[in-house]
Amino acid sequence: MMQTRTFLQWISVLGLVLLASTAWAQQKVLPASLVDEVSSAVDQDAPRLDEIFKDLHQNPELGFMEKRTAGIVAGQLEELGYEVMTGIGVTGVVGVLRNGEGPTVMYRADMDANAVEEATGLPYASTARVIRDNEDVPVAHLCGHDANVTWMLGMARVMVQLRDQWKGTLILVAQPAEEPILGAKAMVADGLYQRLKEAKIPPPDYLVGLHTAPIPTGTLMTRPGDINAGTDQLDVTFHGIGGHGSMPHLTKDPVVMAALAIVQYQFIISRGIDPLHAPVITVGSVTAGADNNVIPASSLLKINLRWYDEEDRTIMVNGIDRINKSIAAAYNLPPGLEPTLVMKGGSSVLSNDAGMLDTVAPVLSAFLGEDAVMLNGPKLMGSEDFHHLVVDTEGVSHRYLYMYVGTADPADVKAARARGMLYPYSNHNPDYKVDLNAIPIGAKIASLSALTFFAEGSK
Repeated sequence: MMQTRTFLQWISVLGLVLLASTAWAQQKVLPASLVDEVSSAVDQDAPRLDEIFKDLHQNPELGFMEKRTAGIVAGQLEELGYEVMTGIGVTGVVGVLRNGEGPTVMYRADMDANAVEEATGLPYASTARVIRDNEDVPVAHLCGHDANVTWMLGMARVMVQLRDQWKGTLILVAQPAEEPILGAKAMVADGLYQRLKEAKIPPPDYLVGLHTAPIPTGTLMTRPGDINAGTDQLDVTFHGIGGHGSMPHLTKDPVVMAALAIVQYQFIISRGIDPLHAPVITVGSVTAGADNNVIPASSLLKINLRWYDEEDRTIMVNGIDRINKSIAAAYNLPPGLEPTLVMKGGSSVLSNDAGMLDTVAPVLSAFLGEDAVMLNGPKLMGSEDFHHLVVDTEGVSHRYLYMYVGTADPADVKAARARGMLYPYSNHNPDYKVDLNAIPIGAKIASLSALTFFAEGSK
């Protein structure tokens, strides 16, 4: 779940100093011959991966509705000989490959799409629609989760083909509902680790994940420590007294209350929080009424918060609640009609393990080229729930690494620059697309990352 600002930041810092290591250092972690084997295996598999990606793109599914996608993942993993568990956190899938004594590496890919209508014009563009919350909405993969899943399936085959080159246990997680920031916690709450324990599968020593980004294909960005903001999703409902539009004095208008609240929320940021911090309050949806001449009985605001400081988060949540109550008091609402606030999905700040990045950086820098890898990128206001697969569970290593893989056609990037744009398209926009040339590259990065941590953990 990324924002436009996220990728503006990324591309604006492409000229920063790259923290990379030499091919000699890479040889100390993985032999060059193994890197070549990975590349060759993925290249041979490229036609299958291309087909999988296009199929997933044409058949997107929203969070917790990913039944078809989950079925494809489960089927692919079963064919490869993985032990497969399904229905974890509604639609989540886990595939396990045991390969002797050694570390346990967990790799996650998110499956869900966006409720946005695609406008790319691609021959395999999505035209899907679905009923959600009694509303007919479009569905499209405009955040690249179709590529994320495809990369994992490519890596799944590589790890089987090269199982004589590593030892340990590989756990692949196809996670639902990343967009509403609910899926990772749902899988843990639904007994993910209990099911692994019952199957005598050791908990992960490492967690790894990749995500698409509209930077040039063949590039990669990440950073040690904090990289993705914490986030909260909350719904505020203003209750009023409906009536005829010609007699507003006989009503308590929730639309006016909602409008005032939207404006006042922003003063929490500008006048209540240190301006050197970077929290965000976004009202992403306003729903009220149906007719021109009817004052409705309620209005709904869907709100998103972004933050890096827990104190800022508290200030925003409490401030929203106080503003809601103050508006209700100003309109003299009768008892029982107070505004309601419902906290929904949320995640903490995603903070990469610096040691994991130090371990894999030489491998990826040698593979992609030092100039193609940024290992000290900026903090991003986009958010993720990836890390909640491990951080909410005792007895499980909380070491994780999340990286962004370039999926924008370099020609599109060049054309965008010529038009004065810093990026050709951004996640969640109708025109977001993934360069097909990035599909094998992502699968190679995923495979090399997993093999690197198996090698480190086996020392």
